[in-house]
Amino acid sequence: MYSGLEVRVPFCDYRIVDYAYNMPWKLKALGGREKGIVRAAFRGLLPDSIIDRKKSPYPKTHNPLYLELCAGRVREILSDSSSPVSEFIDSSGVEAIINDPEKISSPWYGQLMRAPQILAYIIQLDYWFRKYHVTVV
Repeated sequence: MYSGLEVRVPFCDYRIVDYAYNMPWKLKALGGREKGIVRAAFRGLLPDSIIDRKKSPYPKTHNPLYLELCAGRVREILSDSSSPVSEFIDSSGVEAIINDPEKISSPWYGQLMRAPQILAYIIQLDYWFRKYHVTVV
């Protein structure tokens, strides 16, 4: 803080993020819109032009190589009999996601890069299970 710059983004207070993370999707998407609960909460406090504007997501890379790399790693995980997550994952369902990533129609973890995000999540789960020696009984 002494010689740096701190940028504060609205609504990124960890307490708000923690609270919102645990909301059901129907509440988050109140009125069938992304950030619906936030829009409703601030209606009358912010101009309608801001409340009603289309969401502009942070830019993300859509490099096909990322999907390819994630798919390859997930296939390795699912073919590894020692993988702690392989018993929880529907291999044929994951393969369907890899083969047709555009078929995922509803948000899962975000609105962009749905398939790569699902695959990356599987990779992270496998890593976490292995790192912390998690066993399921």
